[in-house]
Amino acid sequence: MDLESRELTTCKVAADGQSVSLRFVDASGRPAAVSFPIEQVGALAMTLPALIEKALRKRYQDDSLRYVFPLGSWSCEPATDAASSIVTLRTVDGFSVCFSVPRRQLAEFGEALTAVPERPELPLAN
Repeated sequence: MDLESRELTTCKVAADGQSVSLRFVDASGRPAAVSFPIEQVGALAMTLPALIEKALRKRYQDDSLRYVFPLGSWSCEPATDAASSIVTLRTVDGFSVCFSVPRRQLAEFGEALTAVPERPELPLAN
């Protein structure tokens, strides 16, 4: 069964934390919902950014386009693994993502950030 969303209405976490439900209005104007077990939500979160980018590039016929989130704040904290840190990037509207970053790579990232010219010719990548 294919469902087409007209408007996302609410997103809920089940009381037991075992699933996430996305509620929306379908193309016919009827309320609908889809629920995912928590194990699948991570896979969905990892898949969506690439799908958005692919859709933008196809829509505008421009392979340089990316879906960019403005950074609101960031934090860096020790991980339980002494060799890593947890870096969290947040937007002003509440979206956040956490990365486990090995200390060596964190140092390289810091060096790259301090070396960035005002208008770099090429993107910096690791």
